[in-house]
Amino acid sequence: MIDFDSSPLMDMPSLYVVATPLGNLRDLSARARDTLAAVDVVAAEDTRHSQKLLDAFGIRAQRLMAVHQHNEQQTAGQIIECLARGQHVALMTDAGTPAISDPGARLVARVREAGYAVSPVPGACAAVAAVSVAGIVEGGFRFIGFLPAKSTARRTALLSLAGEREALVFYEAPHRVAECVADMAAFLGGGREILIARELTKLHEEIAVMPLVEAEAWFAADAHHMRGEFVLVVRGADAPDGLDVEAVRVLNLLLDELPLGTAARLAAEITGASRKGLYAHALAQRQ
Repeated sequence: MIDFDSSPLMDMPSLYVVATPLGNLRDLSARARDTLAAVDVVAAEDTRHSQKLLDAFGIRAQRLMAVHQHNEQQTAGQIIECLARGQHVALMTDAGTPAISDPGARLVARVREAGYAVSPVPGACAAVAAVSVAGIVEGGFRFIGFLPAKSTARRTALLSLAGEREALVFYEAPHRVAECVADMAAFLGGGREILIARELTKLHEEIAVMPLVEAEAWFAADAHHMRGEFVLVVRGADAPDGLDVEAVRVLNLLLDELPLGTAARLAAEITGASRKGLYAHALAQRQ
């Protein structure tokens, strides 16, 4: 065990990936507070938003730097220069864990390539919080994050995921969430169970579980259902009768590019599964 009185920083200059609250400020860990107070530089997705969090805990950052999706590569170079000068840097996002859908993955990769240590300061993560209360992921889960914004690309992505046996975890924006769940019902199957987690840890937190076929109506029933940040957890696919999971996966990939009959024939040749069974499965999925 590490002594609570020891410094939150390592001996060598390092990048600390700091998880921040989704909404409830009390979810910021004591270690995260100590780390943010001790580092030389805080790199934040939105400096104005992060300044409010720092102010709430009386933390005065020596230097606050913006790092977002549009400047991540450029800022990575600046952070590496800070590390080269012997400074410690903390990376934080607006809410949750950096580099999980939010900016940070490319920055972390660049810092590692430069030979510096990257240390996680764990805490809140919207995807894990939703999974923990879903009760539908006993076979594991696959984190997808945000689906494509355009409907054609989104439907193609969902079709490729239709045969996945693991539960699927998505993030979605309020202005797209209703059409997103409608596409999920159409391409993943309306009988599957979905957990809708809205505004996790915030004042108006709401968690609802229902068959996918009912989700679009749930959003339409109350204008408040469309507000906030969303995590969607969808139960994994049941194994098709007589078909191997790998055969279904190959079939779904081929269906993205080829007509149904051609995809079924090639999937059968590749995997040795029944062409008739694959064709029937693909046909039912399309319908």
